Amino acid sequence: MSMTMLLNSFVPRQISILNVSNKNRCSNRIFPFCCLRNPTVVSSSYVSLHAQRLVRHFDPTIPLEKAITPPASWYTDPSFFEFELDRVFYSGWQAVGCTEQIKDPHDFFTGRLGHVEFVVCRDENGKVHAFHNVCRHHASLLASGSGQKSCFVCPYHGWTYGLNGALLKATRIAGVRDFNENDFGLIPIEVAIWGPFVLLNLNKEGFPQTEVDSHHVGREWLGSSADILSTSGIDSSLSYLCRRGYTIDCNWKVFCDNYLDGGYHVPYAHKGLASGLQLDSYSITTFERVSIQSCESSSAKRNESYDRLGKNAIYAFVYPNFMINRYGPWMDTNLVLPLGHNKCRVVFDYYLEHSLKDDTDFIDRSLQDSEKVQIEDIVLCENVQKGLESPAYSVGRYAPTIEQAMHHFHCLLHENLAH
Repeated sequence: MSMTMLLNSFVPRQISILNVSNKNRCSNRIFPFCCLRNPTVVSSSYVSLHAQRLVRHFDPTIPLEKAITPPASWYTDPSFFEFELDRVFYSGWQAVGCTEQIKDPHDFFTGRLGHVEFVVCRDENGKVHAFHNVCRHHASLLASGSGQKSCFVCPYHGWTYGLNGALLKATRIAGVRDFNENDFGLIPIEVAIWGPFVLLNLNKEGFPQTEVDSHHVGREWLGSSADILSTSGIDSSLSYLCRRGYTIDCNWKVFCDNYLDGGYHVPYAHKGLASGLQLDSYSITTFERVSIQSCESSSAKRNESYDRLGKNAIYAFVYPNFMINRYGPWMDTNLVLPLGHNKCRVVFDYYLEHSLKDDTDFIDRSLQDSEKVQIEDIVLCENVQKGLESPAYSVGRYAPTIEQAMHHFHCLLHENLAH
């Protein structure tokens, strides 16, 4: 195959924008998300070719006992990061928030996933919508943060949109020709609810005419683990408590790897947490896109009056970047947002059994314990990133009896990146 043919093989998916008419370019009904990706980022043939060469440096078919980890370049190369955004985060369902953020009509929240700015809202009729958070006039961001709005008014030129995405007002456009306001609504993103979680699918073209079935979404997102998780206390019955966020100087996968090492690092880095767990009881089960680690707590700790961990802890990793931790009366989630090849933000949402939501002493002590673990993990992850950027490190090995979930994660990454 010639170089020209090879480069052209990337064009239809990434820069088909060049083949649509001016009218279609403005239409939210015709113009699919796959044509909206930033052409300066994902249309570079060099980025694609270079990243695909790096993908081939990991072989998922090698048995775990002999397997080599992905190379350091997967965690340090800026072009690999851009390729990864397109292949991993812009396809399939992605957790982006929780239903508490859109509990009432007119509630909204905003976020960013890779280069995609989004807004999720609940309209006056209670229906949930999601859109690209970009004004159709001159690309200003429409909204920021979270709160309540009856409509979205662009802070740049005042164009106004309903919570259903329709353009309600285009200011000072007298004299404009060939303008159809129906073609300038907000670009929709498919949105769904599973349990207490809000999900987006950036790969869906157009927009759904009816509400997405949560059972179907659960099967797509969680596969055969959906029933196991929903019967393990991961549901909407818990009271939402609070949110914490941490910006960490490491690649997003470093945080995921740390989570997926089967408790390997716990006795060395989290001595307080280790004293409350029976680490020899750790078990790991992998599913299509999910891995579940579980561990029993120490019997000595269970006999104390303060018992944050309960009898058994479940740590579920949902590919590619969402973690659900259910322990004792608590559930917390970790959403890892990639900010660059060496930076990420981790958002923690905390949920608690309803009977304890007014026990301030228990809550404060539990959150302090959790905060201590997070700070310890931040130090670990940032040190790993520095090591990955050192010329002394290239690849590593797996501990076969405990790092199965990590290997499973890397194999899923390879599957996304290689196809």
